[in-house]
Amino acid sequence: MLHLRLIVPSDRTDQVVGVIEKTVGTTHLVVVPGACRDPAGDLVLCDVAREAGDGLIAELRALGLDRSGAITVEEIGLSLSARAEQAEKDAPGEGADAVLWEQLQDATHEESTLSVTYVAFLTLATMIAACGVVLDNAILVVGAMAVGPEFGPLAGICTALVRRRPRLAMRSLTALVVGFAAAMALTVLFSLLMDATGLFTDGMLHGERPNTGFVYAPDWFSFVVGLLAGAAGTLSLTSAKSGALVGVAISVTTVPAAANAAVALAYGDLGQTRGSAEQLLLNLLAIVLAGTLTLLAQKSFWGWQRRRTRRAGT
Repeated sequence: MLHLRLIVPSDRTDQVVGVIEKTVGTTHLVVVPGACRDPAGDLVLCDVAREAGDGLIAELRALGLDRSGAITVEEIGLSLSARAEQAEKDAPGEGADAVLWEQLQDATHEESTLSVTYVAFLTLATMIAACGVVLDNAILVVGAMAVGPEFGPLAGICTALVRRRPRLAMRSLTALVVGFAAAMALTVLFSLLMDATGLFTDGMLHGERPNTGFVYAPDWFSFVVGLLAGAAGTLSLTSAKSGALVGVAISVTTVPAAANAAVALAYGDLGQTRGSAEQLLLNLLAIVLAGTLTLLAQKSFWGWQRRRTRRAGT
């Protein structure tokens, strides 16, 4: 269930309450006249089943409530109420499958913003992966993949393509390109420093690497895994299964490929640099393709669900 807290201009309260009451899957409606001061208006509270939330939020925005008042949405961890249970039963579909587009866009906006913290995380992940590929240590590589924050901008690009938000697309693309460029450049310097101290050697990079040699040898399996991971990651963002995102992060070869490209460039190995760059681009392309197709499929499915519900209601 979702909890909505609305600040409503007094002359629009009846209209807003009417929208809430006609929405299947709402309950616990509370109206407190004159409770709000900034902006001035009435306080309206209600709970809504997650699967009905996106439609309700869209109607409230269509009334201009996001401009004249405020719409705040919170996840309800626990609700002991027979009316809430009935509201969830009445709402079409399953809550875990529902997509809250406004929430998704807001989340990807934050995750895809180029910031010092984002670049720091991506750089540290790339440096950890650099140690992993040189030492042929799969544990370090997996750890680096979990630390990397690159799925945020990738999800932002997918969302922007589906929602037709060019600003979000440009912001996400900038964060992705600049972030990886900065991380790889700093990892080249890190590799030269490690070489100067004797912790990295040319022989370690070019020796037998059965655990990490795949990062500079792209093939069709890389693309297939990228597609699967992109779909799984998108589903984890749009549903209640957010814990799956960690598994997605450690299943794609983005950060390790960037790390290997940086280390190879530091040693002048253009062959490994090129192979790693191809691996990186292949995974990024697969994730964006799968993520976009997944969002389009979800959008079509929920559109069909709403049309079916309206026909059943008439």
